[in-house]
Amino acid sequence: MTVDAHHHVWELSVRDQDWISGPELQPLRRDFTVADLEPEARAAGVDRTVLVQTVTVPEETPEFLALAADHELIAGVVGWADLTRPDLADELDRLRELPGGQYLKGIRHQVQGEPDPEWLLRADVHRGLAAVADAGLVYDLVVRPHQLPACARAAARHPGLTFVLDHLGKPPIAAGAREPWASAVRALAALPNTVGKLSGLVTEADPATWTVDDLRPYAEVVLDAFGPHRLMFGSDWPVCTLAATYGEVIHTAGELTAVLSESERTEVFQGTATRVYDL
Repeated sequence: MTVDAHHHVWELSVRDQDWISGPELQPLRRDFTVADLEPEARAAGVDRTVLVQTVTVPEETPEFLALAADHELIAGVVGWADLTRPDLADELDRLRELPGGQYLKGIRHQVQGEPDPEWLLRADVHRGLAAVADAGLVYDLVVRPHQLPACARAAARHPGLTFVLDHLGKPPIAAGAREPWASAVRALAALPNTVGKLSGLVTEADPATWTVDDLRPYAEVVLDAFGPHRLMFGSDWPVCTLAATYGEVIHTAGELTAVLSESERTEVFQGTATRVYDL
């Protein structure tokens, strides 16, 4: 069976997703629920998932924890909490006391939207990352390539905290460029407390014309840099539907990892996520 270590859900009547703007994202401007995902996941052999935050509002994480409590498919939640709040440790304790609180496995913030490329190195963020580590949670990184050097420095400062690189740091696949992204990813992966997430690649390529061969050079970099024991699969559903179906994303990930042994593939599609997120 497969663990999908990265997907989202939302209901626009509950909360607007203000990041869904512009004509290219219009197909996402509707509800995507666990009920929509479940049949696709089961058909693809996915038996457990990790639900990841989408917006930086405190109300979303409790809702996601409740969803995890109600749906067997969801085995873990990466939620949002304000890393800069001085009482973050208390907030994390509060979240764990809520219904479904045992499913909280990690914290994420949209660092990709921060204008300061070294936001992760701020003193207040440093304090927050320490609180995440003390809580026994992991930290998901959603960043762009120019922010990767700061990620490496933050990971070096917090050796007791596992950093998970979502979408491989969003490599410039559509442009066909690899540097400086590849060197920055290798520098991050050189730290033992970092993990890569094989996710989000189809939407970093040209959504209309991408091929597996377009993605392969980038997958090869992270397979070499992290190795299968520090790499996990994520669908990035429903964002992936801009470029591929759920089944196509899983099939593509299978092709990108076809060079691995069966046991190594098991790590990418099950073992790493189970271990890192304590599923």
